[in-house]
Amino acid sequence: MTLPETNSPCDLLVIGGGTAGLVAAKTAASFKARVVFVERDRPGGDCLWTGCVPSKSLIAAASAAADIRQAAVLGVHASGVRIDFPTVMRHVHDAIRTIEPVDSFASVQAVGARTIKGDAVFAGPDSVLIDGELIRFQQAIIATGASPTMPDIPGLSGVAVLTSETVWGLTRLPQRLAVLGGGAIGCELGQAFARLGSRVTLVTRGDRPLGREDPEAARIVIDAILADGVEILAGAHVARVDASGVPGAGTLWLEDGRDVAFDALLVATGRAPRTPGLGLEAAGIETDDAGHIVVDDHLRTTNPRVWAAGDVTGRSEHTHTAGVHGSLAATNAILGLRRAVNTSAVPRVTFTAPELAAVGASTDPAHVSAGGRLVTWSHAELDRAVTQADRSGMTRLTLDRRGRIVGATVVGPRAGETLGELSLAIHHGMRTRDLASVTHAYPTYNDALWNAAVHDVRQTLSSGIAARAIGLLGGIRRIWVRWRGGGQ
Repeated sequence: MTLPETNSPCDLLVIGGGTAGLVAAKTAASFKARVVFVERDRPGGDCLWTGCVPSKSLIAAASAAADIRQAAVLGVHASGVRIDFPTVMRHVHDAIRTIEPVDSFASVQAVGARTIKGDAVFAGPDSVLIDGELIRFQQAIIATGASPTMPDIPGLSGVAVLTSETVWGLTRLPQRLAVLGGGAIGCELGQAFARLGSRVTLVTRGDRPLGREDPEAARIVIDAILADGVEILAGAHVARVDASGVPGAGTLWLEDGRDVAFDALLVATGRAPRTPGLGLEAAGIETDDAGHIVVDDHLRTTNPRVWAAGDVTGRSEHTHTAGVHGSLAATNAILGLRRAVNTSAVPRVTFTAPELAAVGASTDPAHVSAGGRLVTWSHAELDRAVTQADRSGMTRLTLDRRGRIVGATVVGPRAGETLGELSLAIHHGMRTRDLASVTHAYPTYNDALWNAAVHDVRQTLSSGIAARAIGLLGGIRRIWVRWRGGGQ
């Protein structure tokens, strides 16, 4: 495609074709801005190719296998569950291909933006070089994302490790899979491979997997992962890795002397921003010690012409936040607005079985702010959970001193679906009485949220000023009834 004339700057240059970049380019184009969209490889980013889409497709297959094995509790007996791993992976890649057109170069061109496949390197504060061609811009957005990092472990470089980017190239199910990392990626993929038949050992340096989550909520998920056969080694430090003669196989040696033999090793210990090679210094764009682009609350960098969105900023680690930030940055850049990032209601979901979904302030009892309180509804008392013969799970709300919902955690099937209502409630400063007054469908897992809200309202009405006011009104009513009766 013909490049823009160097003496005619584009209105917005978008570098990076993941979710943030795609949304930014399409948003700006909808304002009739002259947009140039640059992607070095293939649009879609981690979400389409190596993250959300493939992982949830694999989890769907793993869940189907687990449901069959666990059906006996409902009186349904099945035997001979067989995993056809090549077909499982075919399903994964079919899902990617189905969604791919939505994130393609063609989809960006369809809204009027120009697309260029190549590497963009800043040549100055208002220009980039793309494979030797100079492109000038009025405004630019960097949305180059992040990629998996490797821990500094002796011997690790001698093993062909898997990451969240490369695991989708597997053609055979690993017999023994070792997973380094106890975050969302490690737990999701570790449980999924265990359900598909791998012998999985999850090794984490933390005291427990899912260390950022509410401890009680995390415990429910950890128990489920253990029940699926995953061995969890928490507080474990890997001293070295020895490769075997088989590609991808080897042994993890822990500092306490234990060893973990594996046929495949999945490393999920962290991610780093894709900023090297962008020439940020030439544009006056600063990064922090971890390499993330420094942005203000409006997502503007230290170069007033340049903005950044998505994982490259360190302010986003989820597809949904990357999309929101891409739209915000494009709107601010093109329309001259000063919209700020809203950090009060950022949802996250760990897609294990059960799911763990959280939004807003922590629901960890140790972290509730002064004057706040927690409201918890156990799914042992949730009718839908009873009908499903699985009563593990909970819904927990964090309320501030004024009774507003400021945080929530939900553990259970499709917990992420309940999170939308909670995110809305936090965003609008709603109280439990607002949720309690709304009719919720019965019997659903979402009903736990309503039960928690009703319980809190009843507790509030039975204590403190509200209880005294109700008592006073009741007394007045009794006097009025007696007076009226005496007057007849």
